[in-house]
Amino acid sequence: MKNLKNISISMLTAIVLSLFSSCTDTTDTFEVTSTEPVVLSNLAITNIELDPVNINNPAITLSWTIADYGQQASVNYSIQIASDEAFTNATTAATVNGNNTVTLSVSELNSAAGAVGLPPFAWNTLYARVTSSLGTQNGLPVVSNNINFNVYPYFNYKFKDYYLVGDATAPGWNNNSNNNPLFRDPSNSNIYYYTGYFSAGQFKLLETKGLWQPQWGTNDKTTIDVNPGTGTDPGTFPNNNAAIATAGYYTFTINFSAKTYSFTPYNATGATNYTSMSIQGSASTTTTMNKLGFDGHIWYLNSVHLVPGDLQFKTNTGSVWASTTEFSGQATVNGGNIPVVVEDDYDVWFNDLTGRYILIPLNL
Repeated sequence: MKNLKNISISMLTAIVLSLFSSCTDTTDTFEVTSTEPVVLSNLAITNIELDPVNINNPAITLSWTIADYGQQASVNYSIQIASDEAFTNATTAATVNGNNTVTLSVSELNSAAGAVGLPPFAWNTLYARVTSSLGTQNGLPVVSNNINFNVYPYFNYKFKDYYLVGDATAPGWNNNSNNNPLFRDPSNSNIYYYTGYFSAGQFKLLETKGLWQPQWGTNDKTTIDVNPGTGTDPGTFPNNNAAIATAGYYTFTINFSAKTYSFTPYNATGATNYTSMSIQGSASTTTTMNKLGFDGHIWYLNSVHLVPGDLQFKTNTGSVWASTTEFSGQATVNGGNIPVVVEDDYDVWFNDLTGRYILIPLNL
């Protein structure tokens, strides 16, 4: 037994020494070297007009030579788009691994053009280049040559709009009767507000006037639910089919990200009752707004043509209300100028209780 024990110890020692020798062998060390820059090919066409209807169609296909890092490693390629040759404001339009070609859709190229500041509905130059790198840390990055091409982007209106419907609201249960929109928070596009008069009754939200789905409501007291068009309609606000008991002014706030809402009384006592309201500024001729008969603090214009410029709301008292955020915001007296960034026909709504406004483009 003693001899067997000695033999076992000797064999174990030999195995450990063999493993140690294998671990310290550096003859198979993985080494990479920096590649020469890949060569990005010129496009066959240099003028690309982006179609706002067929946004999923291919817009451009970019191809380049294969990077060589001295090993058969998987290479990352990052496609950058910029509005200047120095790429001072570049955006990453796509990333691929192992392939040396990529196709950008109309929507993807339009988004890239907007991200680097190109105005819509005008011809301007874009620049493209490819950066190759290795691994999850994008090691040894090497930048290609750049190419340029002309692009005519459309405007990408990225927001959703929501409209009131129900017997507690101005349009009643009519899904296409100048339905009041909610007012979007200018800093958080998931949050919307509506402060105004509600009759005793119930209401829901629609995403598109004239369509019953997508339809938003609630099945309890605090969270929202939706029928996107393939399910069951939710219950009504403000409390799962329980009607507003007393008509009056309320504030409805909804957070589509958190899936929550609130409905609380609003004290409108002492609020100024303006007799007229108009829009003015370089974006439009001075135009008198309509007062909502259901609620004398809500003003609107349907399908008014606006051009790039600025906008303000002027009351019959001579006070001028505005802010500095496009499409939606909260105006104050002498609050600046509301920027209109793209020409289109708009529905314009203004709430003189809260100063909130929303400009909804009709064709973008």
